[in-house]
Parts: sequence; structure tokens; C-alpha cells
Amino acid sequence: MNISISKEGTKMVVALEGRLDSNTAVDFDKQVIPQLEDVNELIIDMDSLAYLSSAGLRELLSCQKIMSGVSGSMVVKNVNELIQEVFEATGFDSILTIE
Repeated sequence: MNISISKEGTKMVVALEGRLDSNTAVDFDKQVIPQLEDVNELIIDMDSLAYLSSAGLRELLSCQKIMSGVSGSMVVKNVNELIQEVFEATGFDSILTIE
């Protein structure tokens, strides 16, 4: 999986490419979570994400909890049909803001 991170002030965009699963969730955790300290607007761009497992869902939930803890916002964008089905099946569609 490739993770591209761009920051502008307190806004951070994380673009994901490939698979966010148990093998790559550790990379996500190491690269993204530490950078959320001074962020109050997080955008997760899933335009090139092909697969999302339960490990990936846990990472997204961690991000959501961090952003809620600082009264920030998190938006998940460009979700493909397969990942949208995962969100709906797990109830994450009611937890996350999906655009």
C-alpha cells in the first residue's frame, strides 16, 4: 500500500493506494496517527484503495476517535462500491462522514 500525506496548516489529506489490511495497517498507524497531533481537519482519500479489511477499519476508527477528541472533523472521500459495501455491512457508514 502507498500512503501519501499532505498537510496545509491544520488540514491533512491522506491518500491511500492498494490494500489497507492486516499487513499494511501497521504502516498506516506509524505514518498517519503520529501526524494527527496538530490536525483538526482530516481527509482520507480512498480513490485508489482497492481493499479494506477489519484491520483497516480499526485504523479509521482510531483516526475518527482522535479527531472527535480534538473537536475536529474527518471525511472519507472517493469510496468505491466494494468499500462502501464494507462500510454499510459493518455500520461504519453511520460512524464516518463519507463523501
